[in-house]
Amino acid sequence: MSALFEYAVLQAVPRVERGECVNVGVVLYSQDRDFLDALVHVDETRLRSLDATVDVAAVQESLDAVCRACAGEGPAGQTPLRQRFGWLTAPRSTVVRTGPIHTGKTDDPAAELSRLQQLLVL
Repeated sequence: MSALFEYAVLQAVPRVERGECVNVGVVLYSQDRDFLDALVHVDETRLRSLDATVDVAAVQESLDAVCRACAGEGPAGQTPLRQRFGWLTAPRSTVVRTGPIHTGKTDDPAAELSRLQQLLVL
């Protein structure tokens, strides 16, 4: 039986004032399946094409924090999944932000996350 899910694309924005971004990951939440996870990938060449001086390590560190929160680590990781997803997708003006939240249905949230990573990031 299909379960509802929500997802958002993680975007690296090396120069916030320019508004240009590179998709660097996807975070997916399914209340029906008690699932929250993120997949990330930083294409350094694409990122540096927007800003040669971007701090790639800081971008990766921010993405690692998202993955740790999804896995239940740290203070954010101690909150319920719904609240955690809301925190992860809240608007921010930092070097890593999320795009709009989208919804769908799936039988397998992990497979859907992989499919979205392939389609939107890689």
